[in-house]
Order: sequence, then structure tokens, then C-alpha cells
Amino acid sequence: MKISIKAPAKINLSLDVLQKREDGYHEVEMIMTTVDLADRIELTLLEENKIIIDVSEGFVPSDNRNLAFQAAQLLKDRFNVEKGVRIAIQKNIPVSAGLAGGSSDAAATLRGLNELWSLGLSLDELAILGAKIGSDVSFCVYGGTALATGRGEKIKHIAAPPPCWIILAKPPIGVSTAEIYRNLKLEDLSHPDIMKMISAIEGRDYEEICGQLGNVLETVTFKLYPEVQRIKDQMLRFGADGVLMSGSGPTVFGIVKHESRMLRIYNGLRGFCNDVYAVRLIGERSY
Repeated sequence: MKISIKAPAKINLSLDVLQKREDGYHEVEMIMTTVDLADRIELTLLEENKIIIDVSEGFVPSDNRNLAFQAAQLLKDRFNVEKGVRIAIQKNIPVSAGLAGGSSDAAATLRGLNELWSLGLSLDELAILGAKIGSDVSFCVYGGTALATGRGEKIKHIAAPPPCWIILAKPPIGVSTAEIYRNLKLEDLSHPDIMKMISAIEGRDYEEICGQLGNVLETVTFKLYPEVQRIKDQMLRFGADGVLMSGSGPTVFGIVKHESRMLRIYNGLRGFCNDVYAVRLIGERSY
């Protein structure tokens, strides 16, 4: 028996950090939404009690460091599953990019194994389990558009933004989320207005959405990796309606309404960095 599942990337339309928590994590408020760039996960039932990872990207681990492996192991341990699975991951989302590729792979694995192993869990139950793997996994279990709070695991669904093009550009570097948070100075932050962004999304006000984009991690990442800011500046010069770094970076995304301008920006950025994608914003929940 085989199951094939899409694992879409996410972007942050707003990302705010409120305080350091006693557990060592940071208290955040984020608005996340899915875009039409996705890994493909194929799960094959094994009678032998083991987890095998096949992955198309050489930089992605195929052992217990892989979040999809951790998702499978978590379900096996929690529900005493004695069957196994082969998890084949076709990577399309760039690695260490601020697009939650690993988290989305883990979420897709949770959803798929729930069916493959006949566990009968609800999405809410899967999202709670996902939070044990990583902060973005809970959101990725649901997809769509949501306000995430706590350390990112508390999810409140909101309406989808109006349809538009998203241009993603990633410089040839990886960024450690832990390093960015270590260098974050909470007292120096200029906080985005999360409620104004929610109102703009719910009112389907495209211009206001572009105007309310904000990510407090940009200042840290730009300082440590100036090439990320150069991509943002370039995207603005090429005429994107709104531009922001996603997550802790290094991917920068631009929002564009019209296809003709999207093509101009896309072609211009192709001469600037290798990993450039033009995709549609999904925004709606698929599950």
C-alpha cells in the first residue's frame, strides 16, 4: 500500500517576537500562509518494523535527524505500531530556507501515516503531536492561513489572503534559526502590527497586506548575511508590491498582483541568484 502527499512551503506575512520564555524558546506571534511550492512525500507500508528514508536532496539527512523520520517514530512509539514505512521525499522546497520544508515534510508524514497505519486521529490531535517535533509542524498539519502564537504551535485559522503571485529568492547560504534568535535583541525591536495585518487579510485589502508586512528577525539576518538584504532591495527595485524575508531567512519573497510584472521580476532575479521560484499563494486549507 502506498500513499502520496504534497507538503507545501509556508511564508510569514508577519513575524513578531514578544519575549524569551522560561523553557528557552521565544514567545512569538506570526501570520503564516501556504504557497504552491511543495515537496512530494510517498509512504509505502512495510511489514518489517522499521523506518526507511529515501530523499532526493543530498543535504537532507536520511536518519533520525530527519523530521519526517521523527514524525514516524513518534507515532510508532505513542501508538505501539509494529509495522514499518518507507518514506520517499522528493525535495522541491529549498533546504534551510525559512520556508518550513522539513516541518511540512513531517506534517505530511503525520497525515499520511494516520491513514496508512489506520490510527484514526483527528487533525487537531496530529497538530498537538506535531508540536513535539518542531514549532512550525502544527501549522503545516493544517495548512491554509493562520495566526500562530506561543512558540508557534498555537494555531488560530484566519481567512485566506486574496490571490496573487509569490516570488521566492534564496541566496546560496543556509541560516540557523537558533543563531538568529541568539542574536536577537528584544529591546531594539520595531514590532509589526499583527491585528492590522489580520484586518487587511480578512478585508481582502491587497495594498494594505503589502503595507503591513513585517518580520523582526530581518535586522539580525541582514546584519549577519548582507546578501539577504541585497536580494530584498533588488526585489523592491524590480517593482514587487511588497517584499519580506520569510522566517529566519535566507529566502526573501515578493508579492505581485500582475503576471507581466511577476515575469519581469522573476527574470531579473534569475541573474542575481540561482534559487528563484514564481508560485501562486494558496492560502486556503487543503485538509
